[in-house]
Amino acid sequence: MSACIDCHCHISAEDFDKDVEEVIECSKKAGLLALLAVAEHSGEFEKIISLSQRFPGFIFPCLGVHPVQEVSPGHQRGASPQDLDGALPIIEKYKDQLVAIGEVGLDFTPRYVSSETDKENQRLVLIRQAQIAKELDLPLNVHSRSAGRPTIHLLKEQGVEKALLHAFDGKPSVAMEGVKAGYFFSIPPSIIRSEQVRNEPKNIHISAEYISKIKGVSVEKVMELTTQNALRLFPKMKLSSNSD
Repeated sequence: MSACIDCHCHISAEDFDKDVEEVIECSKKAGLLALLAVAEHSGEFEKIISLSQRFPGFIFPCLGVHPVQEVSPGHQRGASPQDLDGALPIIEKYKDQLVAIGEVGLDFTPRYVSSETDKENQRLVLIRQAQIAKELDLPLNVHSRSAGRPTIHLLKEQGVEKALLHAFDGKPSVAMEGVKAGYFFSIPPSIIRSEQVRNEPKNIHISAEYISKIKGVSVEKVMELTTQNALRLFPKMKLSSNSD
């Protein structure tokens, strides 16, 4: 079985609390070499670090503030600079363990932004985290829903050279701007809009199979090249010699 890496995974979500060991075991059986665990807010930073220590050489931590923050169940808003207050000290504390800063980015979905001020607040949050990533020599794990062009332009303006754009929904011409800047793009299983009950790492084969059909290459080739890309973009990810 070909091996692969999940470069964007919310393994710290409450949905996995009861059976995370089973999820990890299923991931390994599905051929995964590693998971990059991304954060959305500072409240889950310690949990992600704990998971990376519980599954060393398989779960790798990425800490960052997502452009959409949950205020209460079902109520979300765009991120603001104040959301960084609790995050930055923890990033500093664990900086030597991180493989990336993320999940960061912009999200201009109308229900999250009602004014130009809201958009500017998100930009400020992303700019600060881009600066931190450069200071720590880490790549960014980036969200850009309904904001593909502004996100890529901001990354380029900030001199970001290493970035993964997750589930990019912008135009192909905009994506090519990112490609020319040296950025990578990850394709989630949701690309086929399946009715899967749960989004978990073992489903990565869905993405690989879809890409293989579009590109006209084997699934094995897709997994080989994307794994090479992941290891190149996230060089601080040191895989376990034995993932069983």
